[in-house]
Amino acid sequence: MKGKKNLLITLAETTAVIAASFLICFFDILGGVDTLLKDNIYQDRRGINNKIKIIGIDDQTLRELGPMGTWSRQVYAELIEKLQDYPDVVIFDLMLTGSMDEQGDKTLTEVCQNSKLPIVMGSHINFNTVYHYSDSGVIYIDNYNVETVDMPIMGDACETGFVNAFPDSDGIIRSALLTYNCNGEIAESLAYKAYREYCRTNQIVENVPDLDEGRMNISYAGHPGDYEKISLYSVLHGDIDPKIFGGCVVFVGAYASGLYDQYAVPATSDIMFGTEIHANIFQSLYDNKFPVNADRRAVSVVSAMAAGLLFFLFRRTSLKYSIPPAIIMGAAYIAGGIFLYGRGLIIPMLYFPLFDISVVILGIVFYYLTATAERKKITEAFRKYVAPQVVDEIAGKGGYSIRLGGESREIAVLFVDIRGFTPMSENLEPEQVVDILNSYLELTTNSIFNNGGTLDKFIGDATMAVFNAPFDLDDYVFRACKTALDIVAGGDAIESKFLEKYGKSVGFGVGVNCGKAVVGNIGCSFRMDYTAIGDTVNTAARLEANAKRGQVLISEEVYEKVKNRVTVKPVGTIPLKGKSKDVFVYSLTGVKEPEQGTAE
Repeated sequence: MKGKKNLLITLAETTAVIAASFLICFFDILGGVDTLLKDNIYQDRRGINNKIKIIGIDDQTLRELGPMGTWSRQVYAELIEKLQDYPDVVIFDLMLTGSMDEQGDKTLTEVCQNSKLPIVMGSHINFNTVYHYSDSGVIYIDNYNVETVDMPIMGDACETGFVNAFPDSDGIIRSALLTYNCNGEIAESLAYKAYREYCRTNQIVENVPDLDEGRMNISYAGHPGDYEKISLYSVLHGDIDPKIFGGCVVFVGAYASGLYDQYAVPATSDIMFGTEIHANIFQSLYDNKFPVNADRRAVSVVSAMAAGLLFFLFRRTSLKYSIPPAIIMGAAYIAGGIFLYGRGLIIPMLYFPLFDISVVILGIVFYYLTATAERKKITEAFRKYVAPQVVDEIAGKGGYSIRLGGESREIAVLFVDIRGFTPMSENLEPEQVVDILNSYLELTTNSIFNNGGTLDKFIGDATMAVFNAPFDLDDYVFRACKTALDIVAGGDAIESKFLEKYGKSVGFGVGVNCGKAVVGNIGCSFRMDYTAIGDTVNTAARLEANAKRGQVLISEEVYEKVKNRVTVKPVGTIPLKGKSKDVFVYSLTGVKEPEQGTAE
């Protein structure tokens, strides 16, 4: 019944863990942390395509040609002519809108019209914030309402693609908007348009990305500076042979910090030029690497069920059987996430490992609390048999193990028996007998424990105690004698109570001996008893059997060890059952008061 109750409690706890895990994952409560973790695990360099090159408007170009805003569009016309027809496509990550100088604009337009090169120029979508009202009167905001589109000056002389960047809320660009509905017309991004032109020129089938409202997750092939960059000035000045661009995809764009076209990207603290981001988007499309987010509900269910399974294991098995599966499942999840990312699927990387670690911590806490409670329960039970200080020592050291076998130790043994118990029990009700017996046994037990002894066992109305076992006990022979006197004195103190209550009273006979004995766990593997055996024990039992009511008999061995500290009356040599020789015995009468100025 208890096992069934515990199982039901564990199932209820497991259900709570599953529910909490599902909700945390499904509602992406730690989305920001999960995103950063995915950045570092997923966004690793996979290797750039050397056919993608960047002609950069760098510091050298600005020094030689002056600020960009002062240039004639003749510069870009000259660049196109320099490249001839070597590249497969040329992409300008520039906003060549508005008129600069009429002749330069005209020249660039004519060059674009006459060039055999596929040329893609940048456009820019201008958004404004629009406040809408729903039928229920609730206001919602549209931050992507198209106001105008800035187009390049060349008009239809070249293809165009918008260059807008769309960072996440933390400022990092993780995805690209490839298409957008601009007032009924579908506009394409610069990189997407360049990719489609590349495929058309080379007559290859396009890789079709999986889009989420026009957005594609970028699988960055390189970090800032990885793509080969050639200075625009070097190309214009004739320092570069245009043949190096043969069969290449050439991006032209800002490559100087002062042009303010840099953004934060995943997996690196370095910022990346916008032209490099377009190059990475192009390569993602070219490599067919555009991972999509896994279904949130499915991932949440799987993560929650796995967390519940681990929790159940921790609650129903030991740590050595539950921790290895937790480690394996956590590592397998991370490895599986990396594997799936390589095949185009993004799963959260924080939640299940977090659940895994949390369950391990919970399991250890539960195990510790359960073990502590069990240890306390056992300790409290052990206190009923062994002196509290002995229990404290065992609990503190934690090194006592229960096993069959024994050891030879010097001990003192005490036996105490109630005199007149049998005839008394015949004339009293059972409840009255138990009341008297429990009171006297409590007296003997407290006396044993107060002097550091170990309660060996109750034998009917008798009690056996050992001193100096299972642990060393200082002055153990004197402690045994002191226990015997305490028992006799205590018996005298409560005798009147039962005489008045039941008209009956009992007394004690006590025997104490010391010497070598075998001490340990005696019995079998499933039932054992901690006790002492040997002649020393037998002699103590025989002394108790010969003691009169209220008398404590001690052997000569005991007397020799404590004679300067106790008072005795010699009884003389008496025969003891089972002993071949008579034994000289003393009656213990008291403890000597220590002399003034000396220790006891």
